[in-house]
Amino acid sequence: MGLTATEVETWAAELAGARHERRTRAPITDTVPLTLADAYAIQGVLTERRLAAGERIVGWKLGYTSPAMRTQMGIDQPNFGPLTDAMILTTGATVGTALIHPRVEPEIGLRFGRPVHGDVTVDDVLDAVVEAFACLEVVDSVFHDYRFRLEDNTADGSSAARVVVGPALVDLSHLDAVTVVMRHNGAEVGAATGAAASGHPAAGVVWLVSQLAREGRRIEAGDIVITGGLTRAVPLQAGDVVDAVFDGHTRVSVRGPVDDDVQPR
Repeated sequence: MGLTATEVETWAAELAGARHERRTRAPITDTVPLTLADAYAIQGVLTERRLAAGERIVGWKLGYTSPAMRTQMGIDQPNFGPLTDAMILTTGATVGTALIHPRVEPEIGLRFGRPVHGDVTVDDVLDAVVEAFACLEVVDSVFHDYRFRLEDNTADGSSAARVVVGPALVDLSHLDAVTVVMRHNGAEVGAATGAAASGHPAAGVVWLVSQLAREGRRIEAGDIVITGGLTRAVPLQAGDVVDAVFDGHTRVSVRGPVDDDVQPR
């Protein structure tokens, strides 16, 4: 039996409060059983709070599409969450202190030129893409030490916090073969190819389209989708620089927290 509507609202308020106060808490599932449907319901309430505050949805994030991230976090299947305009940063930006304990992972982002919905294939997804781009996702969790179950993480928007948008990747035809090397303060900390994300970055989008359809939603023209971390995530602390180099020459970077959380869009 799932949560009542009142319980969903109560847990959403608790997670929103924890994020606003920059404090961590125990996973919800340490207290009550939580289904994935419950988790997405909580996520939906949190999204409505963001929209009521003036943010707008600009796309979606996929979580746990790669073996590296599933192993690191002990998660055995993907999830998704919304991205809003307040989350978007340009490459080289500095993350402000609004986040609790940010981590960074490299991803391939896709920008769509037309809506995507219905029963789609990888080719259908790619046909709708107008640009693939290098990006870094800055994740942040309200749960102690990133300890959670899939349901907790889903309720928390799949830890979506910031997306650092980098340069375009030129060749859309071989996104599964794109290479990435991630560096933390100049030291290499991970390497992978685009195939680490569900076998192909667009494959996760096929799954996402089917999940959104259950809510009567779709990918809209202009939306971006970040297709999942390709390597393990690394902490982003004050003074840190994390960057990723795609195909040996396309670089995207982010800097650790400073006091001012107002970022260029």
